[in-house]
Amino acid sequence: MGNIYNFSSDALLKRIGLSPGKKLLVFFISAVLITLPLGYAYNSIAIVLFVLYSLLSAKKDAFFFNKALLLPMLLYVLMALSLLWSIDCNSTFRALSKEASLLFIPIAYCFNGSFIRMGKNNILRNYGIAMVLAGVFFLGRAVVRYIQTANTDVFFYHELSTYFINAIYLSALFSVPLFYFLTVKKKTWWDYACFIFLFILIFLLSSKTAIIVDVLLTAIYMLFYSRMPKKARITLFVMFMASAAALGYYSKIKERLVAEFTTQATLANGVNNLTVRDAWSKERFTPNDYFNGSAFRVYQARVFKDLVNEDPEVFWTGYGLNASPPKVHEKGVEYNVHPGSGEGINYGYGLQNFHNQYIETFADLGIVGFLLLLVILGLNLKKALRDKDFMHIAFAILMIALLLTESFLWRQRGVVFFVALYCLFNGLPPKGFGKRYEKNPDNGSSRLPGVTPL
Repeated sequence: MGNIYNFSSDALLKRIGLSPGKKLLVFFISAVLITLPLGYAYNSIAIVLFVLYSLLSAKKDAFFFNKALLLPMLLYVLMALSLLWSIDCNSTFRALSKEASLLFIPIAYCFNGSFIRMGKNNILRNYGIAMVLAGVFFLGRAVVRYIQTANTDVFFYHELSTYFINAIYLSALFSVPLFYFLTVKKKTWWDYACFIFLFILIFLLSSKTAIIVDVLLTAIYMLFYSRMPKKARITLFVMFMASAAALGYYSKIKERLVAEFTTQATLANGVNNLTVRDAWSKERFTPNDYFNGSAFRVYQARVFKDLVNEDPEVFWTGYGLNASPPKVHEKGVEYNVHPGSGEGINYGYGLQNFHNQYIETFADLGIVGFLLLLVILGLNLKKALRDKDFMHIAFAILMIALLLTESFLWRQRGVVFFVALYCLFNGLPPKGFGKRYEKNPDNGSSRLPGVTPL
């Protein structure tokens, strides 16, 4: 039966003009990552093509499965099961389609893990180069807007990224390529240039979490992982930290940090700057109360605590995938936070999600979903540390940090980014698995599989 399937699938691929092999497989995986900054339709098409090609080009003896691939699939199964108890079945059902990558991408990796492992570096390089080109586009767009408006704000934060993609998500998309170019063993001037360019872009995007994590991890790499002589490492570290401090001082990140840590009661125009203590304990807010990033997330944690206290069943089951926003909104009305208009930057505090993936998962899927998420992240970090793969370590730490400040996995762009790279780092078979295919990866060719870097 396996031979019949292989023959029929190979014949089908050849009939539509595609030859079974790793070059196209690596191309489709690269496309999944490269299309992340684009519209959702492009990314969805890339995912469908990758999954279909993986299934059609699969070889029976090349099938590989491990618990790392199982875990995201279990999370998706729990999401689907939450339809049984969801307080908003329509929202839960609609959300399942954007979370489907948790199921289908790991399945695709199961069928062609050996081939993907051999092309892993090409995938990461393709993605890195594509993000550099995307950065050129966003920066060029900002230059055009500056010429038209003479407003320097177009070079920073959401104005640089556009609200369609969000500066925090774009910072994450740029951070992984940043570490790729940092860890390339034999760097060329191009690798150094790409690293510096992405590093500057991340500062311009002004995501505090991404900047802090990227700076710290880069400093750690320079001090402990770089193969340069000790004096050269220390010199490079000092230069890097000085450059990071200068970028932080002269960019919008300074203003955001000042707003984050200021404790004065009243800002301009009668706006009250709330402290973390205010966000947790103030009985009732006013439309003039301003939550900085930390205070808002503390307020959202308070909302979750109240919801669990009022309905203990939420602890065990949650409200259902993507079903908690109405409850958050009700609490916003109760606490009288600024309602906003529901559009753009004036979305309003009471209408926003938890901005914390851990709390969001707990609220939607209960304790089981929360623990499953922790296991996924813990396994990811454990394998990274065990393999001493700095790029994997950077990805693992970056995701743990970003999930503290964003409901990252509840958005299509975020979940595809996470699961595609999670499978690339955790779901590949060891060397020697599927050995006879490695010897002839592309119909008899002995060349290393993968797409020629863009």
